[in-house]
Amino acid sequence: MKPVERRLMRELPVLRRHMTYATALALLGAGLVVTQAGLLATVLADGFAGHAFRITPLAALGAVMALRALLTWARGVLAQRAAADAKHTLRDRITGRLRHTSPLRLAARRHGETATLLTRGLDALDPYVVGYLPTRAATAVVPLTVVAWLLWTDWTSALIIVVTLPLIPVFGALVGTHTARRTARQWRLLARLGGHFLDVVAGLPTLRAFGRERHQARVVGEMADAHRRATMRTLRVAFLSSFVLETVATLSVALVAVPVGLRLLGGEMDLRTALTVLFLAPEAYLPLRSAGAAFHDSAEGIAVAERAFAILDDEDTPTAGGADRAPVPDARTASLRLDGVTVHYPRRAAPALRHVSLSVRPGEHVALVGPSGAGKSTLLSLLLGFVTPGSGRVAVGGTDLADLDPDAWRAQVAWVPQRPHLFAQSVADNIRLGRPGASDAEVRQAARAASADLFVEELPEAYDTVLGEHGAGLSAGQRQRIALARAFLKDAPVLLLDEPTAHLDPESEAAVTRATVALMRGRTAVVVAHRTSLLPHADRIITVRAGRLALPHPAPVEGLVAS
Repeated sequence: MKPVERRLMRELPVLRRHMTYATALALLGAGLVVTQAGLLATVLADGFAGHAFRITPLAALGAVMALRALLTWARGVLAQRAAADAKHTLRDRITGRLRHTSPLRLAARRHGETATLLTRGLDALDPYVVGYLPTRAATAVVPLTVVAWLLWTDWTSALIIVVTLPLIPVFGALVGTHTARRTARQWRLLARLGGHFLDVVAGLPTLRAFGRERHQARVVGEMADAHRRATMRTLRVAFLSSFVLETVATLSVALVAVPVGLRLLGGEMDLRTALTVLFLAPEAYLPLRSAGAAFHDSAEGIAVAERAFAILDDEDTPTAGGADRAPVPDARTASLRLDGVTVHYPRRAAPALRHVSLSVRPGEHVALVGPSGAGKSTLLSLLLGFVTPGSGRVAVGGTDLADLDPDAWRAQVAWVPQRPHLFAQSVADNIRLGRPGASDAEVRQAARAASADLFVEELPEAYDTVLGEHGAGLSAGQRQRIALARAFLKDAPVLLLDEPTAHLDPESEAAVTRATVALMRGRTAVVVAHRTSLLPHADRIITVRAGRLALPHPAPVEGLVAS
């Protein structure tokens, strides 16, 4: 058993229960196989001997066959339920992990590959749970039961089966190792294809603007063709494996059948015993043959499970709430403080922030200015708890932010990013993200406060208008005002604004500035600004350069903002 299979068994109790049920059903099925072989041999031996068919053996044979059919149905139903539960558990764990992972780390991943894993990828576990695990349970029970019965019936045939039986797993393992490598490569190609296709669709307007859509169509076609070739190579290996296993099993049964036939002709064995041996011999090899075929079908599921556990084992520690967390201070009266904070990002030599200390009083408005890449957005991410400092600490009212329940802290924070994400839902639902239980009247009031009500009411269905992906159909200024409406609706005491007026035309900038100033009133606000429109409304202006804070300016000063 591979390490990933052992981990699946260890971390998914549903699979352990499934194996217990499958083993019990396999043991019952093995008893029925032996019983059916004995009854069928009795009926046929009596028929060849010229005896009249008796009703009792025929009725018993029919009952045994019906029970075997019922067992097959029950095993399939239980396996399907186990597969569904296992996929549900893994999806919940992965989405929970992603939910608690830093958004900055999530942004570095290829979303298409993650989406492929959570949908098409985890569905590849079905052959493993439904086919391979029950078959593996049968391989541990059925051959032993059959051989034990044959030892009592005809020890010579049992000895031949004991000698030839290990040949099947040996040949299967030789071919299976090759199959596992090819299947892992096939899955990587599929994940790359899904991720790249999603990127191409999202960036299609840009590709068209630069005349590169035909080139990317060729790239997608080449990736699809590479996945097709990998799939065909995997199938060729699977067919070769099936041929090898079937050949070995057939020859092994022949080694049993030929001596039985010769001994029957020589009068050394009666017909009933010979028929029983001939009926049971293939049943001894059948689970191993089926396990080989099921292994190839499940190889992709094993590769997917490895990728799923890689996400769950990501070194970025999730920040989930817990009962042992310190109570969150009231942000209306608590100060925000950074003490000697240094932040390093992976694959970057220079720290994003180095030895930064900053204190923000309750109700104070602080503007952060400076060139792009200086560390302003990283400072906001620290206050949100999205980034953990390598050294130093972030404190809220004197309590380390790392000791607070992150969800409870963020409930007191409203964040307006530079490029707010709008979902493919109605305008009202996008605004209601700030407070999911808000009424329609409260949503409209928040939109008016953010100067978003006029353009929203001009939409085809007003607040019920369903937006496109990423807010397609709205301008940058309109998307920004929807984000401000969320903040108004949330009514949080701490406000973090990341360049809310960037990339806007003068008219949109003026509208967003008016709404932002109204939103800042009476709240603690930290604003990242590249434009001067919000600076007159700041109590302090702090310049950030190369991850360090310059001396703060107590009043707005023209010319401090980098272009």
